[in-house]
Amino acid sequence: MSVTVDKTKRIGRWYFGGIASAMAACCTHPLDLLKVHMQTQQGKVSILFMAKKLFKSDGVLGFYNGLSASVLRQLTYSMTRFAVYDIGRKALTKDGRQMPFYEKVLLAGGAGAMGGFVGTPADMVNVRMQNDVKLPPEQRRNYKHAVDGIYRVLRQEGPAKCFNGATMASSRAVFVTIGQIAFYDQIKGLLLGSALFEKDNEILHFTSSFFAGGIATLLTMPLDVMKTRIMNAPPGTYKNILACAVDIGKNGPLGFFKGFMPAFVRLGPHTILTFMFLEQIRMNFGDDPKV
Repeated sequence: MSVTVDKTKRIGRWYFGGIASAMAACCTHPLDLLKVHMQTQQGKVSILFMAKKLFKSDGVLGFYNGLSASVLRQLTYSMTRFAVYDIGRKALTKDGRQMPFYEKVLLAGGAGAMGGFVGTPADMVNVRMQNDVKLPPEQRRNYKHAVDGIYRVLRQEGPAKCFNGATMASSRAVFVTIGQIAFYDQIKGLLLGSALFEKDNEILHFTSSFFAGGIATLLTMPLDVMKTRIMNAPPGTYKNILACAVDIGKNGPLGFFKGFMPAFVRLGPHTILTFMFLEQIRMNFGDDPKV
């Protein structure tokens, strides 16, 4: 006699988050690219102006410069942080124990720090490939793909260069992981079973991820701007993170939110798509709960 298993009760596997994030990155890459261009652009420009300029110079394919690096970043950075959070959460919720919110925040912060460090090489190559089209032809790096980029950095600039900006990348990853994963987990738990969200379904996933994306953007925007500047700057431009912060702050605090709207437009949909994909992968390919 077959037993019907409730799909919503299925348990995700450690690598599901990385796969879902990579899928989401394929959808949101053009927005991420425009965000990087605006953050590294001298002077104030609109996202529409930057999109028009990019289309005029490189066509439609220009919006997908660095896609391989973006996917590789998610398969390192996001796979690590989702895996650490998932494994930790399962360990802390054995025998039906409920995790308090502060534990979710601490676990997500630790997972983000590890993911940020692991994903730094791909992140740096991602920024470089996205920004390559803005450089004069003779100065472009012209990486064939992400792996070629990392190989050339290792060969030409040394292993240490692959982790240029690792401190900033890890710091940002702490906040974005808290905003995305910990808040998504908490918001979903609070909404599930309420009058408006009686079932674990796509509406609940969308609503929870929408709020999580907004919170993540609010928490990470200043660090995101500094990280992009440090990774894209010529060697010796900034002595440390503080020097970068001082340079950005010369034009006022709004400098830390340069490209805020593209960042929100990119991180919001990316967060929503990640969790929508993740929940569907979990429900259709996850492990059945023990009966």
